[in-house]
Amino acid sequence: MTLTAPPRLLLVHAHPDDESLWTGGTIARYAATGVHVTVVTCTLGEEGEIIPPALSELAAGAADQLGGYRVAELRSACTALGVTDHRFLGGVGRWRDSGMAGVAANSHPRAFTRGSADEQAEQLAAIIASVKPQVVVTYDAFGGYGHPDHIRAHEITMAAAGDVDRVFYTATSRAALEEGTAGLATWDDLPWRLPAPGELPATDDADITTTVDVSEHLVAKLRALRAHSTQVSVWQDGPRAAYALSNGIAQPVLPAESYVLARGSAEGAGTDLFGGLD
Repeated sequence: MTLTAPPRLLLVHAHPDDESLWTGGTIARYAATGVHVTVVTCTLGEEGEIIPPALSELAAGAADQLGGYRVAELRSACTALGVTDHRFLGGVGRWRDSGMAGVAANSHPRAFTRGSADEQAEQLAAIIASVKPQVVVTYDAFGGYGHPDHIRAHEITMAAAGDVDRVFYTATSRAALEEGTAGLATWDDLPWRLPAPGELPATDDADITTTVDVSEHLVAKLRALRAHSTQVSVWQDGPRAAYALSNGIAQPVLPAESYVLARGSAEGAGTDLFGGLD
């Protein structure tokens, strides 16, 4: 097909902060070049663990106000990344963070994974029909690391994106992660522990189809990560930067973001999600 101007990219993420953690550099890069970027977030992330002690009472087991707080964090992150079209699946608060598998939050009446997958796919299909993206990005069938909400996001995206030219799964290059972690090991002042081998999810490089250079957009990605202060801690010293989630495991900020083509032609897509789409 012939691309309309501007090209359109739509990303489906489970919780606020996923857009920045998994695809922040990619979003910033394409937004900066005039691509129309739409971010769809499926829940408010109500069950997230909270890093700052001063905000602990926002938690689901206390005041249960974390979801609303994270809406504001997400808005700030989208601003940092250049996103002007953000949408919540079904509207703000329609679907609730399900938590990890086997926890009480799975049975909440509005839990994302308890809801109708058909209804959710229809809601996403309506957004896709409105935006008309050429490229859609979401997670693989394992949800990247097994979170039930990520898996459901994958399922509804694959059901809703039938007419899209390309669908990609997010991925982390195993080789790039190992190289970045080795670099962190040389920093004496890193405030978190290093990951053990294989502790962080990664994809074998032989399975990665597309590597997007985001090295010129890491400032925007770091700003977006900082916006999600309840979930992410960022450490930076000059050009050196790393981040950690509530588990206190240091993660490198990589100069490229990786993807696996799930649907569509791979021709021209080695370094550009839109490559080869005339």
